[in-house]
Order: sequence, then C-alpha cells, then structure tokens
Amino acid sequence: MPFIKIYIHLVFSTKNRIPFFNTSAVRVKVWKHIKENASEKGIYVDMVNGFSDHCHCLISLGSNQNIEKVVQLIKGESSFWINKNELTREKFAWQDEYFAVSVSKSMVELVRNYIRNQEIHHTKQTFEQEYLRFKEKYGFE
Repeated sequence: MPFIKIYIHLVFSTKNRIPFFNTSAVRVKVWKHIKENASEKGIYVDMVNGFSDHCHCLISLGSNQNIEKVVQLIKGESSFWINKNELTREKFAWQDEYFAVSVSKSMVELVRNYIRNQEIHHTKQTFEQEYLRFKEKYGFE
C-alpha cells in the first residue's frame, strides 16, 4: 500500500463570479455537501470554505487521483446538487477555470487558517483582488 500525502489548495469561482452564496446559511450547506460528497467518492477534503462567489478547498490526493478528475467531480456534482435543491434563484454553474497549487506539510496549518477565515478575509479584499494576488504570487499567466 502506498503512503501518499500531497496537499493541494484548490480555488474556483462561480460562473461570471455571480455572488450566488450571499448568505451564510447557503454557504454552510454547500461547503458541507462538497465535503461529504467528496468523502463518498474517496476524495479527502481537509478543509472547505469560501465566500459569496468562490470556494477554497484543501485536498489531499490519493495514489489513483489527479487534479483534473478531482476538480471535475467536486465542481460537477456540487453544481448539479445546488440546482437540484434550488439553492439559487437562477441556474447555478461554476467557472471553468480554477487554481490548484501544492502545499508543503509545513504550510498546511497556515492554509487551513486562510480557508477557515474567508469571511473575515473578504471584508478587506474582494475575490478579484485575491484572484490577481494568486496569479502574481504563483506566476500564473
């Protein structure tokens, strides 16, 4: 049996960054569902949180998983579930693009805290600002 611990910080937004999750109650439902559904599919989501127009996940990849498939499963199923349960007024969808960066073991707790404190963080910075900072910090073009 392989022993693998590969942490990924995954960030994805709602289609056109529409603030579909504008209440805490909706966010809690969606984040809880993402974590539970991922677990059922053998995807380890250590932490999930976000704000009105985006989601952060700290995941750990298993030996038979790749980022593309994990992201597809998380986003596709949660989008279907949100629409099926009519959690938004209009048809819900996630943006196609996403960020995924590796996280060293020494930084895992820092990333957990960053994800945990999204509501506080976004009183000071919009997702657009966060998005641009991520692109610059990680050298995304």
